Formats: sequence, C-alpha cells, structure tokens
Amino acid sequence: MSIATQSAGELLLTQISSEVTSLCPDVDQIRLHMKLAGILSLYDIRPAQLPGAHPDIQEKVRLFLSAKKLEGLSPLTLEGYQLELGIFAKKVQKPVTDITTSDIRVFLGEFPDLKTSSISKKLSVLKSFFGWLTEEEIIPRDPTRKIKPPKKEQRMPKALSIEELEMIREACQTYRERALIEVLYATGCRLSEVQALNRDDINWQTASARVIGKGNKEREVFFSFKAMYHLRKYLMNRLDQEPALFITERQPYRRLSKRAIQREIHIIAQRAGIQKSVHPHTLRHTFATLTLNNGADISTVQALLGHEDPATTQVYAQISDEHKKEQYKKYHVQ
Repeated sequence: MSIATQSAGELLLTQISSEVTSLCPDVDQIRLHMKLAGILSLYDIRPAQLPGAHPDIQEKVRLFLSAKKLEGLSPLTLEGYQLELGIFAKKVQKPVTDITTSDIRVFLGEFPDLKTSSISKKLSVLKSFFGWLTEEEIIPRDPTRKIKPPKKEQRMPKALSIEELEMIREACQTYRERALIEVLYATGCRLSEVQALNRDDINWQTASARVIGKGNKEREVFFSFKAMYHLRKYLMNRLDQEPALFITERQPYRRLSKRAIQREIHIIAQRAGIQKSVHPHTLRHTFATLTLNNGADISTVQALLGHEDPATTQVYAQISDEHKKEQYKKYHVQ
C-alpha cells in the first residue's frame, strides 16, 4: 500500500470514527477504531481525483495544494483538502471565476445529515481555497467571504473527578502505565505531543519539556513531582537505547504508537472500574478542569494547553463555574 493510499485510509477511518462517536457518544472508541481499521484494511482506499470536474478548477486545485505543501502543511492535511475539494469540484462544474456565493451555499446545503462540525470543516477548506485564489489575484472576489460558519455545537468535555483519577493511578500495573498516566495528566498534552516526545526532550532541572503542537507551534509544558518521579522510575528500569520516551515492551523496541497509547489508557480505566469512556484526551480535559477549579487563571491554562482560540479554553471555565456553584451551595453558611 502506498503512503498516499495509507493516508487516505487513515483520514477516512478518522472521519467515520468521528461521525459514529458524535451519534453515539458512549461508544467504546478504541474497539470502534480497531473494528473499522480491520474492515477498511480489506479495501484499496485512494483520495478522490476530481473526475468530471471542470479543467480550470482541476488546475487551480493542483496549484493550491502545491502552494500549501510549500507552506509546510502535513500530508494528511493535504489529503483532506484534496478529498473535500474533489467533492466540491464534482458538484460545481464551473471555472473558478464563475463560482458564486450561491453555488457554495447550495453545495453546503446538500449535506443535511452531516453534523455541524463536518459542515464547518468543509467550509473551512473552501475558505482556504478561495482565499488563496483571491490573494493570488486569480479571482477578483472571495465568494466564501459572506458565508459564516454554522454555530458550534457546545459539548462539554468529560473530565475525571479527583476520585476517578486516583482509581486510575491505583489500577496501573507497570512502570510505563503509571508514567503515561502521570505525564498525560501533569502536562495536559495532546496524545500526538506525548507520543512524539524523546528522552532528550525532558529538562530534568526545570521539570519541563518543549512540545510541538497544532500548527507546528512550540510551547513549554511542565511536569509535576509525581510525573517526574514515575517517569524517572520507568526510564531507570529500561535497558534499551531507544530515544523515544515511551516504547514497546518487547524487542525490537520502537516508539509506542498513538493507537497503542489509546489502548493502554483504555485498559487501565477498565481495570479501575471507571464506567465512562476514558482516552488520552480525557486526561487533558481533567488537567484543564482541575487546574481551573484550583484557582488558575484562564489565560495561563490557555497557554499551557496550547489553545490558539480563547473560546476553546472558555468551555473549561464554564465547567469550573458550575463546580464553584456546587461548592457554594455545599459550604455557604446561611
């Protein structure tokens, strides 16, 4: 299987998993991902090639993708752009100079069963494409400029309580399991950020590390005393020379994959008897919620999480406000 085919398959797997999870929030995400991966592996999945599209839009899409590749966008992001623009080009058979705002609204209206976030993603790709065409003076006006993204569905992130966090800690059976839990919770890092960490990235003097987050942006994250203790214990018991921070338990030793980390967190949570679905991002939610509940200001938490948009962090602040209300009712003397 080629890299392009593999990327398209991974993208499709992510999209299907996302849609199913939105319809059934309590679904076991690890088992769903594994089942879908098994089914999709039987097929040769390739990105759409814009068959039947107007030659002009085909050419402009190729130019756009080449420009974005030079800007450093990841292969997976480029595959996503190609898939979305392929669907659009097949529906709207016009040269780019003739495409109107109405054409785009009609196109977006043809997906009534898609959730709001999926429509927003389609619009975001189109805005990027037509914005680039306008900047390059290929078209005089951006037809997406007047189209506002649909209102976001406000879904509260699910965080662990302090009691649940302790249950998970106690359920860990190996040095690696405990180190993983502590690092994910202490840093509030995304799964991809922790998975990419190397031993040399850890500054033991300052109990911190530099991670590369979304948009290829670097930020500093910090480790708690517990995280440093259990991470050091895990590394001291390793006999390999592999630079990756978290590795497989059997030879040949290699960096632990994102899917393997997800599975490990899922197994620990099941062992702990936690009823709700727990995944690496749950520990990120827990970090944000408990840090705010403990008095941290929202701008600091935003910086620690690597959120570009303050509104994203604001969701945790709403949870924190609810916590304060509960505490007030419980402890206020009438």
